[in-house]
Amino acid sequence: MALFAHGFRPFFLMAGLVAPLGVGLWVMTLTGLPLPEGPLPMIRWHAHELLAGFVGAAMIGFLLTAIPNWTGRRGYSGVPLVALVVLFLAARLVMLPGSPVPIGIAVVIDLAALPATLLLVLPALVKAGSARLFGPPVLVLIFWAGQVMMAAEAAGWWTSPGWAAGQMLMADTALLLVVLIGGRIVPSFTLNALRKTERAAEAQPLPGVDRAAILAVALVAVVDLIDPGGMVAGALAAVAAALVALRLSRWHGLRTLRWPILWVLHLAYALIPLALAVKAAFLLAASPWGAAWLHLQMAGAVSLMILAVMTRATLGHTGHALVAAPSVVLAYGLVLTAALLRGFMGLAEADALVVVGAAALCWMTAFVLFLRVYAPILWMPRADGKPG
Repeated sequence: MALFAHGFRPFFLMAGLVAPLGVGLWVMTLTGLPLPEGPLPMIRWHAHELLAGFVGAAMIGFLLTAIPNWTGRRGYSGVPLVALVVLFLAARLVMLPGSPVPIGIAVVIDLAALPATLLLVLPALVKAGSARLFGPPVLVLIFWAGQVMMAAEAAGWWTSPGWAAGQMLMADTALLLVVLIGGRIVPSFTLNALRKTERAAEAQPLPGVDRAAILAVALVAVVDLIDPGGMVAGALAAVAAALVALRLSRWHGLRTLRWPILWVLHLAYALIPLALAVKAAFLLAASPWGAAWLHLQMAGAVSLMILAVMTRATLGHTGHALVAAPSVVLAYGLVLTAALLRGFMGLAEADALVVVGAAALCWMTAFVLFLRVYAPILWMPRADGKPG
């Protein structure tokens, strides 16, 4: 089956399915619709599924696609890929509202997919013999450590560090991955596109800024784990916001407006300093309108970058032209709208439930549009007849 011919295919598809499900069921409970109890309370299930489910699926799909490119090995397919998909789907099913599986068993099943993925790709990384290739897998391992913290408190194994610390570690590690990977692909794709125009452009890095931006976001994650919500965390967020914004300003983003599949990468990256700046305002000045900064970070920067990379990578690896369909461009805008509505709902005079409902509707519609266009592409063989 073409669905199991390459690692990105099933996992990008599952990311597109989990995203609206994780928001939709949560909003249903906010409106008073009773749902059967599962291993986790609904508010925790909502956070867990958008992290371990949606972001986790995107991470697995990315690793299974990028590592063959980095190491020169064949793409992951067949029985190993099917086994990973079964593990991931089992995790989603046992954690669903109404699942009869006890929490202690459910979290063990839930924790299996990411380490299984890392074990699958480890031989290729070792054979390649390049230490720098281990960076993203190590960050995925740290992301999984946050999932372990959440699972441990939920199952009663230990309480500190618990759910809140694990959730923040997962969120910050996902952001750091976006800073790291986005910092490679966004300027690279941009310069490649601009070199084909009449006014070619070259990279304009500032000495030390790239590394300083990555280091600052890494320190944000460390401080959020050690002393979350304090003045140091706010100050670091402000510094990181300035450095990431300065880094982004050198990438010729305004010249990409003719290519939606390219400018969305710049837009997603721009949400990183925005989220960090709002976080800094909330922590340093106790600005109540910034209380939902984490939604700008996750529903905005991380999620829009995931959507941007999934849409581009899928086209590139299935023999299609790198052109975003109009409905996909609309999906980009809807994810941005959802993130802004939810992130700045403190400024709205409307009822909070109305704002949350509007944001949820935008979010779910965006991923329905993604599935409408990309599910057939992910399911069917390559357009050019090549394997993979």
